[in-house]
Amino acid sequence: MHLMNDVLIILFAANGFDKGAQGLAGAGRRLADELGGSLRAVVLGEGAEAVAGEAARVADAVLIAEQAELREYQPETYLAALAKLCGESRPRAVLLANDTYSQELAPRIAHRLGGSAAGDCVELRVEGDAVRVGRQVYGGKAHAVLELKRSPAVVWLRARSFTPAAPRAAAGEVTRATLNIQADTRTRLVERRREAGGESRLEEARVIVSGGRGIGGPEPFETELRPLAELLGAQLAASRAACDAGWVPPTWQVGQTGKKVTPELYLAIAITGASQHMAGISEAKTIAAVNTDPDAPIFKHCRFGIVEDYRKVVPLLREKLKQVMSDE
Repeated sequence: MHLMNDVLIILFAANGFDKGAQGLAGAGRRLADELGGSLRAVVLGEGAEAVAGEAARVADAVLIAEQAELREYQPETYLAALAKLCGESRPRAVLLANDTYSQELAPRIAHRLGGSAAGDCVELRVEGDAVRVGRQVYGGKAHAVLELKRSPAVVWLRARSFTPAAPRAAAGEVTRATLNIQADTRTRLVERRREAGGESRLEEARVIVSGGRGIGGPEPFETELRPLAELLGAQLAASRAACDAGWVPPTWQVGQTGKKVTPELYLAIAITGASQHMAGISEAKTIAAVNTDPDAPIFKHCRFGIVEDYRKVVPLLREKLKQVMSDE
């Protein structure tokens, strides 16, 4: 099959055109320009029109797929639809964001198309004729560059690792796909649970205040860390130990087996900084830490560190922030 130099991005209407989608579109735009091809977007699900309108400001063409069988996410049906759409457009690369749907579908799409798959990528470029991606390995201790030799390259990208693209002068054309597919119920999504309302996704947070085992229990997350997070306009997070103890919801977990985050500031409170946790914050722009143990691994990775009991530091930090804000 002859492949074009086009890049295809896959968006899910249920997620909206969020920060992850904006970064995905930006990465797709730059890769398409490097390849000398077009950027195309596919938007699936109910409410696709609004997302398609946003995507058209960056992409050359947008295809809406919202027939009855695709109104809500079902893995096998979505896979069949995307394999058909990707096969017809013959792109050089297929890019997805880091939501659950994308992570589930990316390797399966690559298999259907005879291509290559890679995930959790923080870098994307063309080297000669090859598409190369960069990603963290060994728990964030090293950076690997992979060359995807079998086309198309199907890649899901870490949120906030890629900057959005500037809107184009002329919006891309939006059309509707006509797919002759049947609902596939071999596997079926039977339940959906939303994260606590009122909070944005951790992967999109600019500032994160995170607590570990040393916090000592669930109460300090509310009485000490939450007021600090509110002053900073931050999201709350936690280490695996704090989540496993049941102190906070599992959706707060950051680390190798939790969420991978890329905030401007990650404030680690009473977190030792084991390699599994560092794997989730390796792309943070600035890490600051408070811990009683001067030999805690977190101090090897942070830009700012205080060796002290957090119960002495956090109240002082809150007072200082209130003072600075009142002076402004």
